[in-house]
Amino acid sequence: STEESTETAPSTDCSTDTTTNTTKQASSSAEPSFADAKPTLTHYAITRLTNLNHLAHCITQNVDGLHRRSGLPRSRHSILHGCVFTEKCETCSTEYFRDFDVGGLSFQTTGRICIHCHGQLRDTVLDWEDELPEEDWSMAQVQCDQADLVITLGTSLRIEPAGSLPLRAKQFVIVNLQPTPYDGNAAFAI
Repeated sequence: STEESTETAPSTDCSTDTTTNTTKQASSSAEPSFADAKPTLTHYAITRLTNLNHLAHCITQNVDGLHRRSGLPRSRHSILHGCVFTEKCETCSTEYFRDFDVGGLSFQTTGRICIHCHGQLRDTVLDWEDELPEEDWSMAQVQCDQADLVITLGTSLRIEPAGSLPLRAKQFVIVNLQPTPYDGNAAFAI
């Protein structure tokens, strides 16, 4: 489940959870991996709308890194549940977005060192009991509070506290295959 919200640009905001496209493996028994996932047209459209300042901010709970792979700037993107391709320095907080799964869960050291301060790098993927990353969570709330419109794409809106973020906007729209707990609150649901 992913959500996109607003930034300081226009009053069009977006909330999204996009489906991961995975490349079929040569063998039917091979497990798909995050490394095989490719951004969809939706990911690229979100990036384009953000670059044109029609979309202020993207909030995601997905850990697949597809928004970043589509070129979405990190400064316009709140990543609430971490990313399998991102490790972060425990000392200076520098993030490294890799082209491989960095391994780990719940902020474990990855065995790599920060090139800036030589601090230990840690994975960023949350486990169920982990707190949301403060900076990303705060930005997500601010963006939704400022949003004239939040558009949620492909999310059940059932994972809290992120699921209720769209309620903070002036109005929101839901685009999802199944009903959500907030369909009745939305300006409209598709």
